[in-house]
Amino acid sequence: MKNKLRIVYLLSFIIMFSGCKINYSFSGGSIDPNIKSISIQYFPNNALLIQPKLSQLFTEALRDKFSTQTKLTLINKGGDLQIEGAIIGYSTQPVAIQGNETAAMNRLTIAVQVKFTNTLNEAQNFDQTFSKYIDYLSTSNLSSIEDKLIAEINEMLVDEIFNKSVVNW
Repeated sequence: MKNKLRIVYLLSFIIMFSGCKINYSFSGGSIDPNIKSISIQYFPNNALLIQPKLSQLFTEALRDKFSTQTKLTLINKGGDLQIEGAIIGYSTQPVAIQGNETAAMNRLTIAVQVKFTNTLNEAQNFDQTFSKYIDYLSTSNLSSIEDKLIAEINEMLVDEIFNKSVVNW
């Protein structure tokens, strides 16, 4: 009798959970299994202050994030997920004014406008501006630390865009 009862419990358990499907990912992304591809267009630099390498660096960082953190195939156009936009802001400004009216810190800010399209689930679409900054000492020469600051800001922007696009917690 005990064996029959165990078999009934086991079968009930198997039947109950056989219809459940959970997708796990190391990145925390929860991408519909029907989504197979992504297209990420080049982000032109439309900011008032132009940093010549910024468009290429940002676009490649975004493409790399999706290539390494998802199983999606990166294609040129018409992906199941589509990302496009432009760099709309690149600026530096003083942020910590000292008593002698000089800046102790400056802030480098980068802003991007992103249009995300999910062709299989329009409820996830968005058109949003993302902006990140890093403060640096005013005694530092921007040109000597600019590449490092851009890389750090790009990483923050890309993480936020990635999370907004595919991490649906």
